[in-house]
Amino acid sequence: MAIENPTQILPYCARIFELLTGQKTRNSLNLGRQLHAHMLLLGLHPTAFVGAKMVAMYASAGDLNSAALTFDQITHPSSLLYNSIIRAYTLCGYSEKTIEIYFRMHLIGLKADYFTFPFVLKSCADLSRVGLGRCVHGSSLRGGWGFDMYVGTSLIDFYVKCGELRDARRVFDEMPIRDVSSWNALIAGYMRDGMIHLAEDLFGKMGKRNVVSWTAMISGYAQNGLGEWALRLFDEMLEEGSEVKPNWVTVMSVLPACAHSADLERGKRIHKFASGVGLDSNRSVKAALAAMYAKCGSLSDAHFLFESIHPNKKGLVAWNTMITAYASHGYGMEAVSTFENMIRAGVQPDEISFTGLFCGCSHCGLVDIGLKYFNCMTAIYSVEPRHEHYACFVDLLSRACRLLEAKQLIYQMPMHAGPSIWGALLAGCRKHRNLEIAEIAARNLFVLEPENSGNYVLFSNMYADMGMWEEVDNLRARLKSQSLKKYPGSSWIEINGMAHLFLGGDTSHPQLKEIYLLLEALPEKIKAAGYLPENIFASYEGSLG
Repeated sequence: MAIENPTQILPYCARIFELLTGQKTRNSLNLGRQLHAHMLLLGLHPTAFVGAKMVAMYASAGDLNSAALTFDQITHPSSLLYNSIIRAYTLCGYSEKTIEIYFRMHLIGLKADYFTFPFVLKSCADLSRVGLGRCVHGSSLRGGWGFDMYVGTSLIDFYVKCGELRDARRVFDEMPIRDVSSWNALIAGYMRDGMIHLAEDLFGKMGKRNVVSWTAMISGYAQNGLGEWALRLFDEMLEEGSEVKPNWVTVMSVLPACAHSADLERGKRIHKFASGVGLDSNRSVKAALAAMYAKCGSLSDAHFLFESIHPNKKGLVAWNTMITAYASHGYGMEAVSTFENMIRAGVQPDEISFTGLFCGCSHCGLVDIGLKYFNCMTAIYSVEPRHEHYACFVDLLSRACRLLEAKQLIYQMPMHAGPSIWGALLAGCRKHRNLEIAEIAARNLFVLEPENSGNYVLFSNMYADMGMWEEVDNLRARLKSQSLKKYPGSSWIEINGMAHLFLGGDTSHPQLKEIYLLLEALPEKIKAAGYLPENIFASYEGSLG
């Protein structure tokens, strides 16, 4: 049946495109393409309104090229159409393109609105374009959108991500109406910059908190080394009267607090909670649990969780977690084989993958394997070596007594060597008694870390090993002139849920007598077991150690 006026069906086409948007299935994309084809056969050219719906449909299905072609074919665009393509480019990560489209919109006289500004500000934040973001802020004020709740929240988020917390707070204070997202964005910013008291003040003043609010605080505590506070807040969420319960992101945020304090029992309880509510089926939670178990010393549990993730769903984070776990526990070959299994699974390694790999090689003396991957990490895997990779590799060469190669590598680096690199070389020199290269490493460390007494102690003990007492005295005098002190060694252990801290020379522990009785009997027991001490590393009288 012929259609007398085909343009009459355009509103129906727009409605169908709108219904197909967001379904993100192959079938919905095919249906959209078929409808688009029928429109062309009927000689129908989409209006700006229909075009906006088409762009949104194509973008939601991941076909950004078709979205862009549709946008370019509209002869009389509208703000709605521009908003559609701006949203598409932003969500697909094309921040530069978003800004380019925004400028085009401005040039042809179309006005941005509460839908435009949030996406443009997000792109400015992603590119760290603070100056441009301030201009967009000014445009929003001139357009009358400065006090819109959604625009205001986007401004706070932009300033937070760019590290401009004073501006973020000013926007927050000027907003006449705030939703929970506004509070959460500023809390997350304060926590990221270590302004814990300001974050706590906001959290305490919130009228209504959601799971994001609680998670931002827990994550912030954990990232700032306040693990016990993070765990306390997590326990508060689990209380019977709590209106907000943890989600999978909350669980992932609190697990590093257990790892930081090596609180295995606490980690197991969180694992039990996650299992009870079905959160442990999430592969990201499983990877976080594996990392927690590895850092708390239970490598077998970490391995079990890693293996429980479906092979096709093991992402980069899960692989990196297991590579790092094996490396930190001294299982170098297992770290290497896990790295190689990751490659065979088609997962592209990143900087963290290579850091874990090189640490594993270093701890087990796998020089040739480490060298092979170090030489091909850029050419084959497109990962540029960073400072931490050079530090691991210098450590690998130094441990293997290839000190000259390690020194030459430092001089060939494209960046300045930091303390971790020179420290690795100095430690290798101490182990293999190479005073000549040790002096080079120590001189650099004294410049880079003038207040670190540990470098002086390590180098002084090398002089003491060689019987060079005059040099030892000179280092002691230098340390004294700079008012530096050697901090006592410390260790701690958890027994029955209670942590016991021990400092060198400390006599305050209530079970001091029992501890010393055990220590006095220990040397005979370890000698009977066949242990022979390496006296060359003992501190001599007159050294700093």
